[in-house]
Amino acid sequence: MAELTFTITENLGVLSENAKGWTKELNLVSWNDREPKYDIREWSPDHTRMGKGVTLTNEEFEMLRAIITGEIADDDEEGIM
Repeated sequence: MAELTFTITENLGVLSENAKGWTKELNLVSWNDREPKYDIREWSPDHTRMGKGVTLTNEEFEMLRAIITGEIADDDEEGIM
């Protein structure tokens, strides 16, 4: 299996921190030297280890933002993919 590489290109914010110092963060991350994507996951204090997370394209992130802010309702056909 090929080695996974990553670069946090921009830290957008820390959502929470647990008792062991791991932080759940929203970042822009480049995986395997690809275009950075929005990423939500837990990171060790030195960012050398990570937990499972969710990676979103720009379009998916904008859809999530629209849903959270109420711009798109659950029954809004624009929100259905």
